[in-house]
Amino acid sequence: MRLAKTLAVTALATLLPVAAFAHPGHDVVGFSAGFEHPFSGLDHILAMVAVGIWAGQVGGRYVWQAPLAFLTLMAVGGVAGIQGLGLPMVELGIAGSIIVFGALIALAVRPVAWVGMAVTGVFAVFHGYAHGAEMHPDSSALTYGLGFIATTAILHGIGIGAALGLNRLRFAPVERALGAAIAVAGLVIAAG
Repeated sequence: MRLAKTLAVTALATLLPVAAFAHPGHDVVGFSAGFEHPFSGLDHILAMVAVGIWAGQVGGRYVWQAPLAFLTLMAVGGVAGIQGLGLPMVELGIAGSIIVFGALIALAVRPVAWVGMAVTGVFAVFHGYAHGAEMHPDSSALTYGLGFIATTAILHGIGIGAALGLNRLRFAPVERALGAAIAVAGLVIAAG
């Protein structure tokens, strides 16, 4: 029980900076802008935390493989966005990622590793593209990219910590209900 309380307090403390970034008017560039960007929308937060929850739920090597696949292919998508390359249906891909990751958690899907990496990677490209396309023109692509990768890793870590805590407490139904709630939120985002 002590571990669960520690994970909950840590997760909440990690999200405190979100309040500072919740309002417009920040004219920052580079690492700071990249670090802030994933906090700019609930869609990014939900998807990135969901990747972590799913990784923690599956367990084993997947705990590091899924986030690594996401981070790597998100960087590829970020470069495409920064370069202004076309990627159709970015918002639909982002909303779809929330729906799919939420459903995978709700259904406790334990995929073959390469299938899980492919699913994770495809959706990561959409998130990376959105981050890159919205980069401030005065930002350094490298420092901006490192910023959004760092935030994404933190959000994945929050999801992994939550899943591992719930697994340890044998609260699988709570984990699955959380996945269902994430999927429903994705449907609302896609519709709105």
